[in-house]
Amino acid sequence: MPIYQSIILGAVQGLSEFLPISSSGHLSLLARFFGIYENTLFYSVVLHLGTLIPVIIILRKKILGLMKSPNLFFNLILATIPAGLVGIIFSKVLLVDTLFENTPVLLSITFLITALEMFICSKISKEERLYNGVNKKTAFIMGCGQAVGVLTGISRSGSTILFGNIAGVNKQDNADFAFLMSIPIILSAVLLESVELATCGSPISIDFLPLFFGVLSASVFGYISINFMLSVIKKANYKWFGYYMVFISIVNLISCLI
Repeated sequence: MPIYQSIILGAVQGLSEFLPISSSGHLSLLARFFGIYENTLFYSVVLHLGTLIPVIIILRKKILGLMKSPNLFFNLILATIPAGLVGIIFSKVLLVDTLFENTPVLLSITFLITALEMFICSKISKEERLYNGVNKKTAFIMGCGQAVGVLTGISRSGSTILFGNIAGVNKQDNADFAFLMSIPIILSAVLLESVELATCGSPISIDFLPLFFGVLSASVFGYISINFMLSVIKKANYKWFGYYMVFISIVNLISCLI
């Protein structure tokens, strides 16, 4: 893989992992555009690890606080369970990833679902009173939102924040907990992909220089996107992400037709 492709893939992974625009959907689009069909699983594992770096840097105090707050730690585990179960069922039992590879037009539908989520999120954030903190009930509701985001083309962060709004979680706690939730789910994705990679039996050709730049790009743009998203959540201005998702849905549909 050329270095420029690794940088682009890393940038898209870093931005779309935390912005409500679906990292899986965008990487699927880019892979099709660049004609990347080899070692895609390996690069997915490594780029996911790259996005963990900015989360740990920005939320280091919250992460350390998990050790001092059993309730917060339990809420994080509770919120992770729905996405973990749905992810295993979708990828190992229903083979949904294969379905999207064979029928890429489905991506346009899930992109539109993300767009709808953003329009709803924008409306709720501005009209409803959000005053709840993160407790067992709200954590589980946000976890169900993260489970919805497991499907390719539906934003994990967008769904999580939307369900947090539906649960009435205040903006600051919603943002902090949503990004905190990304840590176990990214680690889970890396673990599942690593197991699949180890058992596939296919030889892997690794070019370390493009890999390094891809991870660096994912980390840098992940850092930028987290900070940007934190400001977006405070302003509750999600509609522009909705308009973008409608646009990218149309782009994917056209690419499938031609």
